[in-house]
Amino acid sequence: MPKRDSSKNRWLIAVSAVAIHLSIGGIYAYSIYQIPLQNTVGWDTSSVSLAFSIAIFVLGITAAFLGSYVERYGPRKSGFAAAVLYGLGTVGAGVSVQLESLPLFLATFGVIGGMGLGLGYISPIGTLVDWFPDRRGMATGLAVMGFGAGALLTGPFGNFLIQNYGVSTAFFVLGAIYFVLMSLGASYLAKPEEGWLPEGMEGVEGAQEKAKGALPGLDILSAKEARTTPRFALIWLIIFINVTAGIMLLAFASPMLQSIGGASATTAAFIVGYIGIFNGGGRIFWASLSDYIGRTTTYGAFFVIQIVAFFLMPNALGVWFLAALLFLVITCYGGGFACLPAYLSDLFGTKEVSAIHGYALTAWGLAGVVGPTIASTVLEATGSYTQALYIINVLLVAGLALVIILRWRIGKLEKASASAGAAA
Repeated sequence: MPKRDSSKNRWLIAVSAVAIHLSIGGIYAYSIYQIPLQNTVGWDTSSVSLAFSIAIFVLGITAAFLGSYVERYGPRKSGFAAAVLYGLGTVGAGVSVQLESLPLFLATFGVIGGMGLGLGYISPIGTLVDWFPDRRGMATGLAVMGFGAGALLTGPFGNFLIQNYGVSTAFFVLGAIYFVLMSLGASYLAKPEEGWLPEGMEGVEGAQEKAKGALPGLDILSAKEARTTPRFALIWLIIFINVTAGIMLLAFASPMLQSIGGASATTAAFIVGYIGIFNGGGRIFWASLSDYIGRTTTYGAFFVIQIVAFFLMPNALGVWFLAALLFLVITCYGGGFACLPAYLSDLFGTKEVSAIHGYALTAWGLAGVVGPTIASTVLEATGSYTQALYIINVLLVAGLALVIILRWRIGKLEKASASAGAAA
């Protein structure tokens, strides 16, 4: 049984989680390796990109299947295992470059590093939920914001290393830094003792029930039980559609800005550079707001905003108006990730939220394929992004309908529970 310790400072727990997510968030800066790898070892663009695709795919698989490992061994051991895997995968990538071995590069950066990504992503989440029963959204939003903003740190520093010392050395140095930073973060992680409550919740009627998780009328479930429920199917589809829309724009932001908005390549690159800010900022903003307006309402807002944005994009007047719509959608993309752990706690309780979170993240892996595929297929067939944007908008309307259905189901269960309590 993992050791529990209520003497720790919960804000330092949050800082530790951010340290882990900032490290693994460096994967979003992968593009800095593209040209240097082509010039250094002669690998073509598709081969270099394949390592990134493998890493993201393995991230989703690992998160789904190692959630139970996190629950069993606790966040400290899981976080340290993630540090070893991600650090080893990154250093191994440097060795692969020196040996000029593409298969080894795919195995180290893609598979081993991808396992570190998945385990590192879910390791601190359940712990944050337990330490912040009063501010679940804000706490998990902080950590996931770190993942979204990781590229802002790795990008410029990694580029400096590449320009001055070479790409293999960059992998060695970054791998060592990731290992140290993630290990330090993991070393402080621990769940609070059973029954612990933060100041302000102690002595409040019903506080223990609130801390354990599920909304009134919803049972606290294990991961195995949760994944077979209709509400898990609904939230999985909601996440899938939200990520499909966002990742489609992430994949084609620059050419869309040039094709629809008339931006130059330089202007488009400048605008794309700011995506990380809105991706990270949207995570903490929406997650914090969800603590006050509720998670279901927040996801409903995501879809309403994106339906309007995707409807306006094909006829956007000017590049900066199009950029504003793009930034708005990206905040919803990041916010969907940030609110997810807290929402799963609302729906199923905190009993095995890390494992449930891992299962839900499989929607991310599939959406990462579907979004860009829709855009590229329609673009090849029509020569325009307009139809792709309208197709995504149909999906977004379906997503809003799913949110309404989920709200109805939650309300129905809450009424049934209230009626049973009154009768008792």
